[in-house]
Amino acid sequence: MKKITVFTPTYNRAYCLHQVYESLIRQSNQNFCWLIVDDGSNDNTKELVRCWNKDGKIEIIYIFQENQGMHGAHNTAYANIETELNICIDSDDFLPNNAIALILEKWEAVKEDDSIAGIVGLDADKNRNIIGTAIPKELKRCTLSGLYQNHGVKGDKKLVYRTDIVKKYPPYPIFKGERFVPLDYLYLLIDQDYHLAPLNEVLIIVDYQLDGSTLNIFKQYRKNPRGFAFSRISRIDYGSTFVEKLKNSIHLVSSTLFSRDFSDLFKTKHTLLVVLSIPLGMLLNGYVQYKTAISR
Repeated sequence: MKKITVFTPTYNRAYCLHQVYESLIRQSNQNFCWLIVDDGSNDNTKELVRCWNKDGKIEIIYIFQENQGMHGAHNTAYANIETELNICIDSDDFLPNNAIALILEKWEAVKEDDSIAGIVGLDADKNRNIIGTAIPKELKRCTLSGLYQNHGVKGDKKLVYRTDIVKKYPPYPIFKGERFVPLDYLYLLIDQDYHLAPLNEVLIIVDYQLDGSTLNIFKQYRKNPRGFAFSRISRIDYGSTFVEKLKNSIHLVSSTLFSRDFSDLFKTKHTLLVVLSIPLGMLLNGYVQYKTAISR
């Protein structure tokens, strides 16, 4: 069995999926398999993958499902991964040629520590500029939330997780009529029980697309209020600072105004803080409505 699964959720991304494929066949270490979770595409993704499988250059596993959104595709991936490690590479991103080698070398150095859930590495753009900031060199272990809240790290970071640990936690919820739940819900739960081993190396090259979640966050926010509210509840309960709890309380109020499910306001351990955040949450809700209206 291979050591690591690279999994890629995709929806109508046949036009750019080749970037992932080409970067995988260039890997200096081929001890991986590629799991593609096709989240209901109606383009030629299936035919493209069939051609790649015929070429036989790398091991590819293809799963098609009805459209559930990114988080639903992650649920399917985690349910089907059998390798020791896993890493998600989005359909518009790709790996440096030595990414798998760097991951497996680092893992060999830390895998005996049962408190380590995986590795956190760096993202870079196509010009190889690090997204945000690097990880402090003195850190030997950390949590993902701790990097941002306690160490001032900025920008997206790439996560590699032990598969057996990911499988301990509940899947992302699927809300009827919605297609997005922020993925950091799972990462925050893992942070409560485990640490990550920092790796100050670029593990992924990001190529944000105009139809991607990152560049459409305001629209996602408005179209998927229950998913965002679900995420905010966990961030309030597990936030390490008052500012973090307050910020997410404001967002929770805003999301419930979109969903009209006001029961979510009372699902945190900090109900009073949420109630006090209602005026600011109303202002934020109005701002999101304004931003989504002018972008139509």
